[in-house]
Amino acid sequence: MRQRSPQEKKRLSYLKDRRNVYGENQKSSRKNIPRARRAGHHALRRGEQLALERLRAFGGAVDDSEVRFARRGTGQWRKSGDAPLGEVVSYQLERRAQLGIDTAPRNQERLQRIGRARRRS
Repeated sequence: MRQRSPQEKKRLSYLKDRRNVYGENQKSSRKNIPRARRAGHHALRRGEQLALERLRAFGGAVDDSEVRFARRGTGQWRKSGDAPLGEVVSYQLERRAQLGIDTAPRNQERLQRIGRARRRS
């Protein structure tokens, strides 16, 4: 494997690194993602258990297809995808320019550098 230059490493970082843009505190995701998965699985197990209790209450034999039907459609949770670092940094630079925090020429130069890094993929 060949050694990469710092510029190439930076370009690859802008392309491949990801950032959470969901809108909540980044650190809370460490707790909330497992919590949401756990709640979904709990809902699946609970739905299955209720279906089995209903079937048994009516004196019917329980077969596998009825259990699978009880599990369908509950507990579906998916994590929203993270955005590439290049897009996140571009958005932040554009927002700084809009708010007047940074000067426009300096911002344009930075945006062009990020754009070049994203285009070379």
